[in-house]
Amino acid sequence: MSTTSLTSRLPVPAHAARLREALLAADFTADGLLELLGAPAYTALARSETVPALRATRGDSALETLVRLFLLQRPVSHARAAAALPLEECLKDGWLVQLTEDGDTDGQETGGQGSGGQVGATVDIRPYGGPDGQDWFIVSDLGCAVGGAGGIGSKDEGVVLGVGGASTTLAGITVRTPVSSALDLGTGSGIQALHAAQHATLVTATDLNPRALDFTRLTLALSGAREAELLRGSLFEPVDGDTYDLIVSNPPFVISPGARLTYRDGGMAGDDLCRTLVQQAGERLNDGGYAQFLANWQHVEGEEWQDRLRSWVPRGCDAWIVQREVQDVTQYAELWLRDSGDHRADPAAYAERYGAWLDEFEARKTKGVGFGWITLRKNAAVASGAAEPSIVIEEWPHPVEQPLGDTVRAHFERQDYLRSRDDAALLADHFTLAPEVVQEQVGLPGAEDPEHVVLRQNRGMRRATKVDHVGAGFAGVCDGTLSAGRILDAIGQLMGEDPVLLRDRTPQAIRLLVEEGFLLPTA
Repeated sequence: MSTTSLTSRLPVPAHAARLREALLAADFTADGLLELLGAPAYTALARSETVPALRATRGDSALETLVRLFLLQRPVSHARAAAALPLEECLKDGWLVQLTEDGDTDGQETGGQGSGGQVGATVDIRPYGGPDGQDWFIVSDLGCAVGGAGGIGSKDEGVVLGVGGASTTLAGITVRTPVSSALDLGTGSGIQALHAAQHATLVTATDLNPRALDFTRLTLALSGAREAELLRGSLFEPVDGDTYDLIVSNPPFVISPGARLTYRDGGMAGDDLCRTLVQQAGERLNDGGYAQFLANWQHVEGEEWQDRLRSWVPRGCDAWIVQREVQDVTQYAELWLRDSGDHRADPAAYAERYGAWLDEFEARKTKGVGFGWITLRKNAAVASGAAEPSIVIEEWPHPVEQPLGDTVRAHFERQDYLRSRDDAALLADHFTLAPEVVQEQVGLPGAEDPEHVVLRQNRGMRRATKVDHVGAGFAGVCDGTLSAGRILDAIGQLMGEDPVLLRDRTPQAIRLLVEEGFLLPTA
């Protein structure tokens, strides 16, 4: 069977519960795969290298059969398939097809199991571990699950990808509090809808590609999750005037010349799709609701990228935008030309397409492309004009520790706190040092005093900040017992400094430590 053409008829979830039971009974789970394949073969799959996994599945156990069918897309005999799963239902519902001797389908996509021959999978099924130990399954086009048999590299316009790094990043940064309504915009294979179904009463998933909605239905059914409302259309068009407590989107954010591939190319000029998505999200959020996106943005000559993104933030919202990576235009073009398999095409055609990307960037005076996270929070006080919006835009290319949903929520809570405190109120409050923070002293070996002191977080954003001796001493004694002002008075007496001057100059440093999560107000 080809792994580069789209399945003409997708499965139906009529007997998904029985298939799920069979997958779990065979330990076709993330942990089960790791145990069967071993770490080297398991990680090789993420590089689309299948030889180690093929060698590890030469036996006839049910798990090996399922790995060959759904991850490696290799045909297996009727007898092996029947021993591993409910074969008749899988053929009838379209999860499997009967194959001829040369590996093509025999045209019988439904019906009985026959007495011999081979069967093949019509879709990728990838085990995926939920945040609380759930065993889930992500369904996508053949060869398009990260760690699947063929890699992505597909030029089919309507291809639906499985779970990859971008999907797991968005799932990890999403705020996970119980909500009444959640919207997964551009659902793809449904991973964000699957996560949202665990804490949202009603989940709506939309996509311009109707095949994506079908795959989302399969992912939810095979994972044992509740059904979602599935709507076809672009951006917010399908949801009319509805509002939500949570909006998530891993949109087709690639900045490309044209819109060849629905799953990645936005179809708007430059970064207009991401800008439009962010700007329209504000009016779709309920008060206190979050909208969280992955996005690309242009770095344009003569313009600060922070100013560009600040202009995207809709009225009535606070925002936290983190740039994780920047690529120059050649790196960016090459990345996505490889993604679509163009580097394997005729060299002249590849050069022509590469030139088209550079022409597009040159016309827009784009010198680079940034990638990162955008989080909005609807704030009634900001919307009414009673408070100024908090818009934090930063570059943080360093390692972080996922999941970050609680970190994101705490960021906005700290912003609310700081907006409500002038310096006098700040000094009257009590603080504790965040539990994951450690202190590092940096200096020459044998020196009596360090050259400087660094506070470092070992979790979440894993920030580090340099502090002076006053800041280090202040943070070290923050256990919630004394107010900030009382601590500064004591430090002034110990160091022979005027406490009044310390009270005047230190609040800004305290604000920074609170904003970045090193200090936690006890109130």
